[in-house]
Amino acid sequence: MAKIYTRCGDHGTTSLIGGERVDKIDSRVEAYGSVDELGAHVAMLTDLAAESGHTDTVAFLDGVATRLMTIESQLAVGLGFKGELAKIGEEDVRRVEAEIDRLSESLPAMRCFTIPGGAVLISQCHICRTVCRRAEREVLRVTADHSVAEPLLCYLNRLSDYFYTLGRSCAHRLGVEEKMWNV
Repeated sequence: MAKIYTRCGDHGTTSLIGGERVDKIDSRVEAYGSVDELGAHVAMLTDLAAESGHTDTVAFLDGVATRLMTIESQLAVGLGFKGELAKIGEEDVRRVEAEIDRLSESLPAMRCFTIPGGAVLISQCHICRTVCRRAEREVLRVTADHSVAEPLLCYLNRLSDYFYTLGRSCAHRLGVEEKMWNV
């Protein structure tokens, strides 16, 4: 088995797909790092949803995890790469929108924002939401210097809305009263 370490990054650089070496503070590395962090939080959310018996949520989140890896690979493409990688498309965005709509059907109308908390599962939804928003901002920074397909940004934007809606749905399913934020 090959060793996990290469020592190539010991001086603050890393390789992108295709061989281009960049600083580890390159906007693409920062962005795919945040998406990777989101993926780890989604894994925790998936485990918590499974423990709560929310099999529909687990199935959807499994797809999200795969798409997050796709996003990471798209952000990690550097100069010299000539191959094809999976892409995020409009159908992925529509799938998230459909799930938001499905979850929203059983929820009371939203009159104000909710404050995270009430159960670990709900809190983890909001952790995913906030990390997703940061990843979206970092991907937006990447677009200043590099090409990023529009559906990728739309997907992250919709995904953060999904995590918010999922938090509300989990509160409803768990019988936890939502904490409302009133201005």
